Amino acid sequence: MVRGGMELLAYLVVTLAALAGAYVFLQRVWFYRDPPRRAPDRPDTVVSPADGIVLYVRPFAGGEVVAEKQGTRIQVEEILRLDLPQKEGWLVGIYMSPLDVHFNYAPMAGEVTRVVYTPTGINLSMVGLLSFFRLTFLRRPADLLTARYRLVNERNTIVFQAGERMVAAVEICDRVVNRITCFVREGDRVAAGQKISFIDRGSQVDLVIFDPAVTVHCRVGDRVRGAETVLATFAARP
Repeated sequence: MVRGGMELLAYLVVTLAALAGAYVFLQRVWFYRDPPRRAPDRPDTVVSPADGIVLYVRPFAGGEVVAEKQGTRIQVEEILRLDLPQKEGWLVGIYMSPLDVHFNYAPMAGEVTRVVYTPTGINLSMVGLLSFFRLTFLRRPADLLTARYRLVNERNTIVFQAGERMVAAVEICDRVVNRITCFVREGDRVAAGQKISFIDRGSQVDLVIFDPAVTVHCRVGDRVRGAETVLATFAARP
């Protein structure tokens, strides 16, 4: 009996040590990995600003995006925390689970014209446990367009412009996020796919394309890779 008890204790200690080691590896090594990325050499493309799964792809007009099921109207400037003159285009939401690469990338080449950081008192949880499991491990999308955190939580908005073309990446924190580390400033020139920030833990990036005439190449449920997956292409200039 004593020997069996000692063997069970040793098994439990080894198991706990392995779990602790895996946790430390995920938190301190795997989560901060920085794989090489190369954007397509095409000036008319908009690449994904983040790794993750596409939650929604919605057109907006008059500065509003409409949720399909509830019919709720959401002001795009509430998402951006920034009022811009362009009121038409497309909104693409990308969920980044803790298993995804958490560097963010410039969706197109151009100038960084605005960087707007919006703090908050308390970040709301993005998803419940069931939705977290569904998004992270099953890689199945959930419609989070009308979730409260999207308009309440801490965020960082980066606007990119090249001539008349303009897009914005809105990094939205989850409840357990520690911080957003931004690598660019207003006035910087960036290449498509260049690293622009790092956002800790689970989070989300909304891509706002201020052009209703773009051809959208992504759909809900798509797995995308930051800097590499083409989400949209601009129409040819006359």
